Amino acid sequence: MSKLTAAERNALPDSAFALPGRRYPIPDATHARDALARASEFYNRGELTDEEYETVVRRAKAVLGED
Repeated sequence: MSKLTAAERNALPDSAFALPGRRYPIPDATHARDALARASEFYNRGELTDEEYETVVRRAKAVLGED
């Protein structure tokens, strides 16, 4: 998993996150792939709604060029 420092994360625009509240940073392909994995895990545990999961998948795939 790629790490962002607090300063790097704080410097990202809101548009670099898949969900409101600055959740699931996806500024690059590495983070987009990680967001897909984490979203799947949280969705299967019931910690993300269908809509949140679909949003993360859609936004991450757009960063990966898979839209």
